[in-house]
Amino acid sequence: MNNPLFWLGLSLLLVALSLTTVLIVTLPAVFALARAARSIEKLADTLEREIPPTLEAIRLTGIEIGELTDDVNDSVQTAGEIVKQVDQSLSNVRQQTQQVQTTTKSIFTGIRVAWKTFSSKPQAKKNTGRASNHTSSFYHKNSNKSHPPYRDITPTTTEDSSLNSDSWTKQEVNSQEINSDTLL
Repeated sequence: MNNPLFWLGLSLLLVALSLTTVLIVTLPAVFALARAARSIEKLADTLEREIPPTLEAIRLTGIEIGELTDDVNDSVQTAGEIVKQVDQSLSNVRQQTQQVQTTTKSIFTGIRVAWKTFSSKPQAKKNTGRASNHTSSFYHKNSNKSHPPYRDITPTTTEDSSLNSDSWTKQEVNSQEINSDTLL
């Protein structure tokens, strides 16, 4: 066993046997790697086909979400404006209600005064027997003739008085015509 050729042959046999074992063991691993490579290639093809439409769909979804956000913002602003209009309408209704209450109180006060006036016994007016110095004709305020003397006209004031100077003139003239008719 001191023969070096024997040891060289044995070494070569052991190396060949190890290489054969390694080759037998690595063949399934190489086949598995080939299958994995084919799967990766198929996955790459699938991703190449599917990713662009998916990315386009994601981009369109982002745009639609932006539009929906704008629509929601517009709706919120519109709702805010509607709330303001409703608030203004409510304040207008409150003001009108207060005006109606004031007018109603004024009407009832007028009715009470009228009732008291009509239900009270009228006092007899004394006729002095003096003749009137003016005629029953109508004198225009811009004419050169002087106005007939004014009777006692006491204007009544109300909160909602809308009488102007023309209506006072007409009232005075009507009052004077009535007085002159009663005296004739």
